[in-house]
Amino acid sequence: MPASLIAISTKAGCRQRGWLKVWGHVIPVALGRGGILANKREGDGGTPRGTFYPRRLWWRADRHPRPRTSLPVRLIGPDDAWCEDPADRHYNQPIRRRGDQPGDRLARPDHLYDFIVEIDHNTRPRIAGRGSAVFLHLARPHFGPTAGCVAMTRPAMLLLLQRIGPRTRIVIE
Repeated sequence: MPASLIAISTKAGCRQRGWLKVWGHVIPVALGRGGILANKREGDGGTPRGTFYPRRLWWRADRHPRPRTSLPVRLIGPDDAWCEDPADRHYNQPIRRRGDQPGDRLARPDHLYDFIVEIDHNTRPRIAGRGSAVFLHLARPHFGPTAGCVAMTRPAMLLLLQRIGPRTRIVIE
């Protein structure tokens, strides 16, 4: 049975790092370079404060076997991207991009997006400029800050995926 709540908070003295708590586990995470912000804006590097729900798992099948999860799963293909342009009608939505077209590419050469948990930040309603592409994903070495996401190690992500479902509340405070 999936967890009903995941709590994410800032680590004392370091706004770019934090803790994710689920089912008695405390997982270290990287946060946005701007820390946790109540008034999230596009490009501010902040991780949005609030309560969110996971929508689906995006996954690199060319790099990892399918993980165990209760979330809907979607494969990441070479043309998958995320629209971060507030002027675009597809803002904060998945899109297809070829070649050098703009958009946050999901099939990255590094491993940060090998597993992406899409959350419902700025989705209903979508407001241009209020932030896009806020995910739970894999961390950089040494937990370098994100552009606004919550990032963790691969083992922590696999543990989390087994414990969350579409009705799990993600509280970022």
